[in-house]
Amino acid sequence: MSLIPEIKPQQSIELLKELHILTRDGKINQDTRRKLKQVYHLYQFIEPLMADVLAEKGSLTLADHGAGKSYLGFILYDLFLKDKPSAHVYGVETRQDLVDKSVELAARLGFEGMSFLNLTVEQSITSDALPAQVDIITALHACNTATDDAIRFALAKDAKYIVLVPCCQAEVAAVLRQKKNETFGKTALSELWRHPIHTREFGSQLTNVLRCLLLEARGYQVTVTELVGWEHSMKNELIIAKKVGGAKKSARERQESILRELNIEELRERFAY
Repeated sequence: MSLIPEIKPQQSIELLKELHILTRDGKINQDTRRKLKQVYHLYQFIEPLMADVLAEKGSLTLADHGAGKSYLGFILYDLFLKDKPSAHVYGVETRQDLVDKSVELAARLGFEGMSFLNLTVEQSITSDALPAQVDIITALHACNTATDDAIRFALAKDAKYIVLVPCCQAEVAAVLRQKKNETFGKTALSELWRHPIHTREFGSQLTNVLRCLLLEARGYQVTVTELVGWEHSMKNELIIAKKVGGAKKSARERQESILRELNIEELRERFAY
């Protein structure tokens, strides 16, 4: 058992050292303590989703999209899945050097139920290296449109659960900024993003609202909550979606209304498909 109280007793100390959360002599600093706390907090949300899929199917596939160094995938596998041979975690990442390092680490730790793939979004949707249906899709701190890419992948894979922590959303804000003068004459709501700081913050908020409506329109029940306290990260909105049924027409109608009223209809292809 670890002498550091924050670390879960079933956690591999060797893994935490390899992820540079612990130093080689087993110590932890303030920055990595925050990172560990954030990943553990997210784990608390994902663990019951994994348990639900395993109870229902007896097997589980999970894909971490835009995996980076695969912190999340490794932690989920180590804490919950390494003793479940019917479970498999896929890390999808476009940087080959990070994929290579993750492959090497998984082999060294004996994590046989983990695969790491160097694939773009389009490739990941059609690649034979991934199953046609994936139960859970995660995307942790996926910057700007990478969250939308993860959603597109999840919808294509008919995921039961989608877990997103969006980050650095700039695209919608850029369109709001570009069309600001034109929009002033259309609606008083343009006051919501007249000032640059409001443009940035409102654009980020609006991005996630449109994402949630997209998921609802495609048959998902959506919950939005806070990942951790504001003192740990300003990018802490957690979106969890569960597939519950067919298309929801009212969500699509509200989405279309927002795109029209805020004069951002050029973004329809990204958010309303």
